[in-house]
Amino acid sequence: MRVAVVTGASSGIGQSAAVHIARRGTGVILTYHGNRAGALDTVATIEKDGGTAVALPLDAGRSEQFPAFRDAVLSALRDTWRRDTFDHLVNNAGASGAAAFADTSEELFDSLMRVLLKGPYFLTQTLLPLLASGGAVVNVASNAASFAGLEAGYSAYGTMKGGLVVLTRYLAKELSVRGIRVNSVSPGSTRTRIGGDAFAHHPEVIPALAARTALGRLGEPDDIGTVIAALAGDDLAWITAQDIEVSGGYNL
Repeated sequence: MRVAVVTGASSGIGQSAAVHIARRGTGVILTYHGNRAGALDTVATIEKDGGTAVALPLDAGRSEQFPAFRDAVLSALRDTWRRDTFDHLVNNAGASGAAAFADTSEELFDSLMRVLLKGPYFLTQTLLPLLASGGAVVNVASNAASFAGLEAGYSAYGTMKGGLVVLTRYLAKELSVRGIRVNSVSPGSTRTRIGGDAFAHHPEVIPALAARTALGRLGEPDDIGTVIAALAGDDLAWITAQDIEVSGGYNL
């Protein structure tokens, strides 16, 4: 059985990606930070569908903890799947924060950098010895890094996500010698819990976002999760080094 590692899978896009990957017959090691109950809900959903999943804690902004996490992944692989490698890595764990460029503090910049760029960079590096040749990496970026998604107040967030898109291309080039494909997806506005569950607390912003979206609605986690699962699987095995915007045509 193939196995995927999906970070930040206790809710939203990561949870959807984990469930849809599992529905393709792949085992899942999913991570959570602060929302253990959500992670266990993800595991329960996967198991209800007949799949296998293990939840592990991970703070994607604490790179010094990555070697211990690699050891935990190896233990889970051996105990649950009798393997020493896994096949797919989804770097999804995220963070949010907004401020006008003139008001962006180094603290905000650094906190976003640690989770959104440094985290995927060094987590992928740390897990690389366990990633099987012929596997796939999917990085979750954002259309905040593209012209379509430019919004005032997100210069730091968008910069980190843009860096992740560039990292995706470099990883695709360097890991191709092992047959590993690397792509990114760039969601538009999506109904998740990020930003302190902002859409639940401020539903009044949704109609304006839907009006700016060609397909006329806010994105849902499954809109993104299904694309991540497809990129990790065999259906799109001839695609690498690409960033795919999944936004319903935002600002089209």
